[in-house]
Amino acid sequence: MRKTFGLLAILALAGAAHAETYDGVHQGPGLLARSDVAAQAVTTAHAPDQNVTRGSRGPDPFTSTVSREAMRQAAVETARAPDQNVVSGSRVNSVVISTMPPVRAAAEGATGTRL
Repeated sequence: MRKTFGLLAILALAGAAHAETYDGVHQGPGLLARSDVAAQAVTTAHAPDQNVTRGSRGPDPFTSTVSREAMRQAAVETARAPDQNVVSGSRVNSVVISTMPPVRAAAEGATGTRL
């Protein structure tokens, strides 16, 4: 036990002997000069609305990527769909023709499901 404690003490002293030397404060390679930082601070302080969060003054400007005619054609096509806004109780004795694939047929086609 004494040998182990003595060995640990010697190793601890040997490790403490290799401490780093102090070289002062190091300058990073990407740091700006004091005058450059001051100029940026003045520019930022004089910028309009620098303390306003995005969207608090209304929506951002919107630029559409779809032509007006293409959007109109898509709207007309959707409005003329046979089952648009129709449910089974919309009319008395009516039959709803759906353009969606049947759910049961899709479930039966899948193997290993619980449906």
